[in-house]
Order: sequence, then C-alpha cells, then structure tokens
Amino acid sequence: MTLQQLQKDMIAAMKAQDKVRKNVISGLIAAVKKYGIDNGVRNDITEEMTDAVILKELKSAKEQLDTCPAERTELIAEYTTNYEIIKEYAPAQMGEEEIKAVIMEKFADVIATKNKGMIMKTVMAELKGKADGKVINQVVASLCE
Repeated sequence: MTLQQLQKDMIAAMKAQDKVRKNVISGLIAAVKKYGIDNGVRNDITEEMTDAVILKELKSAKEQLDTCPAERTELIAEYTTNYEIIKEYAPAQMGEEEIKAVIMEKFADVIATKNKGMIMKTVMAELKGKADGKVINQVVASLCE
C-alpha cells in the first residue's frame, strides 16, 4: 500500500461523506507521515514503511478490541469497524504452511541446530512484515521438537 493510495481513498471517503472511514484512513496517513519523519524521510516514504505502519496500527486496533469490556457494546462496534477498515489496507500475511516451507527451504542449516533463539533471530529478519510473529514462533517451536 502506498501513501498516495491512502490519500486517494481518504478523498473518496470524504466525497462519499463516510466520516468513520475518512477518520480511520486519516489516522493511518498521519501515522505513516510521522513514521517517515522519524526515519528522516519526509517525501519518499516507501511502500514497505507504509505497510509496517499499517501492520502496527492493525495490531493496536486488535488490542483495543480485545481489551474492551464486553458491556461496552457501542465501543466494541466502533473498534470492530476501525479494525476492519485498517485490515483492508494491511498487506497479506503468510500462513503456517507457507512459513514452514520458507523456513525449511532457506534456513535448513539453522534448524539443524535446534536453537530456537537463533532460528527466530534469523527467520524474523527474513519474514518481518510478511508473517505474524506469533505464527512464526509456533512454526519454529513445532520444528524444534
């Protein structure tokens, strides 16, 4: 996802008078720009940077949804809507089988050591942003048994 695409989608939401969608996308744009400025890149924000920020915001939205008390139904509805909108922009994540295939193909020598910490360190560097860390951890744990 590019920053320009986010901006186009925000304009489309404004034209459609969809305030919730516009606010969520606006928040994503602000987070991406802040991330770019923090990393010394004001105008040339890459797609990878944008995806990293979107994944971070998706994780925050999920935590917000998970920690919300069950009796606060209006908040749960709002958080669910926000989560679903952000999820539309998140890059596709790899599944367990895909992760296992990549690990077996590229990191067979590291897996032979059965050192989970070493395996996680090398695998996470390769799969960061492409797969969820929890899923990677589960796959690595199953391979180390």
